[in-house]
Amino acid sequence: MSPLPRHRCLIYKGPLTPYLPGISAIIRQKLTENYRCLYLDGPSRVACTHPYLLAAGIDVTQEVAKGSLVLSSDNTHLMEGRLNVDRMLGMLEQALNQALRDGYQGLWTTGDMSVEFGPEKDFSTLLDYEWRLEEFLQAHPALCGICQYHADTLPGDALRHGLLTHQSLYINETLSRINPYYVEREAFTVQSHNTTALDTVIRDLCAMPDALMLNSLPPGYLQ
Repeated sequence: MSPLPRHRCLIYKGPLTPYLPGISAIIRQKLTENYRCLYLDGPSRVACTHPYLLAAGIDVTQEVAKGSLVLSSDNTHLMEGRLNVDRMLGMLEQALNQALRDGYQGLWTTGDMSVEFGPEKDFSTLLDYEWRLEEFLQAHPALCGICQYHADTLPGDALRHGLLTHQSLYINETLSRINPYYVEREAFTVQSHNTTALDTVIRDLCAMPDALMLNSLPPGYLQ
């Protein structure tokens, strides 16, 4: 069985709280595997993760003090309220290299895409960013993570682009699925983007991911 791709996508609707126990369990697992874990989100949502991390058995104060767990609302990757792709990837490379220098096996990250793209909500560079991020992950096996796509705050095009650019879909803490709709940059066409099949999968993910995706996607792997 081949390993699941390390670049996963979570597409959801409504509050993130139903997913926080699973995300916290993955963070606990990665900390146990000696990964530095970076959680990037708005200040209020970062604060909301604390009780879930504690419930997962993570000593948040200790892990933060050690530098193993980084809970961040930093927005220095933005320029004039917009995502700067080069700056973001450069910061990610610096964070990965620093984690390796500090003795970690690698870096695991997760973040809300609406926060990553800043208050201007300009998603015109999303496809380029995700494809370049995928290329970066393929070149750096010590990096892995989950991109969070919140259907209540992102336009339909951004959700479709998120689905097209991730090889794996996050369902819950014990299950991810190979994404049959993933398209490499060279194969992308307008037709591959403008399809009702993408919207159907997005609706299924947002409505009842566990039951629907188990039935509708090809066999996948446990994470």
